[in-house]
Amino acid sequence: MIQINGSYGEGGGQILRTALALSCITGKGFEISDIRKGRKKPGLQPQHLTGVRAAQIISRADVEGAELGSQKLIFSPKEVTGGEYLFDVSEIKGSAGSITLVLQALLPPLAMAKKGSRVAVKGGTHVAWSPPFHQMKDVLLPLLAKIGIRAGLEIERWGWYPIGGGSASLFVEPLKNLSPISIKERGRLKNLSGISAASNLPISIAERQRDHGNWLLKGVGLSANIEVIDAHSTGKGTFFFILAEFENIRVGFSALGERGKRAEAVTEEAVRQFMEFLNSEGALDPHLADQIIPYLALCAAPSTFTTSKVTRHLLTNAWVTEKFLPVRIEVEGDENQFGKIIVKPA
Repeated sequence: MIQINGSYGEGGGQILRTALALSCITGKGFEISDIRKGRKKPGLQPQHLTGVRAAQIISRADVEGAELGSQKLIFSPKEVTGGEYLFDVSEIKGSAGSITLVLQALLPPLAMAKKGSRVAVKGGTHVAWSPPFHQMKDVLLPLLAKIGIRAGLEIERWGWYPIGGGSASLFVEPLKNLSPISIKERGRLKNLSGISAASNLPISIAERQRDHGNWLLKGVGLSANIEVIDAHSTGKGTFFFILAEFENIRVGFSALGERGKRAEAVTEEAVRQFMEFLNSEGALDPHLADQIIPYLALCAAPSTFTTSKVTRHLLTNAWVTEKFLPVRIEVEGDENQFGKIIVKPA
């Protein structure tokens, strides 16, 4: 039984999600304590508990401590089975818990299953403190395709904070072969596109976001094809997303609207993130860099990549990954600075 301190490093739900995914793949049980100890609401919240129960179902695991607010969990998986699944974050408690965070725990083991899967999840598709649906669909999945993981993501209904109510489906094909990556340079910027969306609000808000985005990008000699979307949802919300396609990698930057936040401020937040990345070194953006670690650790040969910023999330994810797999993850570079990461089978 692998022992995990849930307050280590970044100390958030990512420790639990990575542990669940790698436990299901390796068959190694784990005991985690102090789950999200330093958070405002410590312990398992609805999205974390949904992830635990979902991982339990796909692997027929024995579980202790899977309760709302629990700071300790014991998880002992059996064999992962692909198939058709449906999970709803709001079943546990009315919540806009993130769909993409639930899928982070499920995608790696389902990719290793003997047959394909379709997983429908209900909850928040575009909510704070989590990768939005479009980051997973247009940034993470294309990178995973490079290493051999074939998966697709579709959205049926957008879900915003605080009521959620969104719905998305993940499709995963059985893995044939895993290939390591070497992405040290991002290469030339080939294309810029984007999304400006609003739900149950005047579409002029999304148009203002688009127009301001075009103006900001024009000011630095760039242009983007930004699509305005009147997004189907039961709640209200706005979203702005920039997708940058370089020769060797895709990266994405986004921002969410909220009450009292001007449309122009939403756009400026996303464009500022993109410009910081564009003016930095490193191939992968900070969020993508930490998300890819567990997948590369499953490859039989070493992988190397650079990132514009080494984050505590990345360092923590590397720490958890090394507990489950015979791998050594070397991080060259200080936190919040340019970094080079080498993932080596031990």
